[in-house]
Amino acid sequence: MTIRFRIFLAGVLILVCIFPVFSQTRPDALRNYRVGRDLEAQNRMDEASVYYNEAARICLNEINQNTASMDSYTVLTWTLQRQQKYQDVLDWGQRGLQIDPNDYRIIEIMGEASFYLDDYNQSLAYMQRYVDSAPQGDRVSVAYFFMGEIYRLRNHYYRADIAYTAAVRLEPNLPLWWYRLGTVRENLGDYLPAVEAYQRAVNLNPNYREASDGLTRSRARAG
Repeated sequence: MTIRFRIFLAGVLILVCIFPVFSQTRPDALRNYRVGRDLEAQNRMDEASVYYNEAARICLNEINQNTASMDSYTVLTWTLQRQQKYQDVLDWGQRGLQIDPNDYRIIEIMGEASFYLDDYNQSLAYMQRYVDSAPQGDRVSVAYFFMGEIYRLRNHYYRADIAYTAAVRLEPNLPLWWYRLGTVRENLGDYLPAVEAYQRAVNLNPNYREASDGLTRSRARAG
């Protein structure tokens, strides 16, 4: 074995040994985002903000290094949404969509941000686009719920009923969604279907006062 080959082999072994270290220490924006989201769910907002800020910092650094990194744009917009920086979601989302106009993950979160900015027309457009692009996507139920919210706020109760019904069919364990469905059915005068929706909300959350009141009203009006 020549000296040159021994040096080469030693170099390969060093790389093999240190590669796992680099892999373990590489900043992970998605992990920070998920930790922040879990802390937020526990109402530990100060701690969550630390992780959200770190996730955003990592994403921005990745985008500076590679402007075509769609995963970085996605996690960044998710993080900004959690921080209620809705206009920033739209600004960075637009940058991402300029690279990949069909990234449905960004399309959906831009629909949410538009909703919270009271731009209901734009929100509906994004949500419909998301549903059409990713009918089996992870957040299709959420998209339908936001569509239902917009139709309800506009007093388009038939459309709201359709959207909420689609949402609860896909995600049947959220009492708020069933309550919303009950309200639009009650407004339509469909009292028996309203009873069913309110009852589902109460079954999921027996302490849901608004749902209980709606259930009582609808039962009385249904005869």
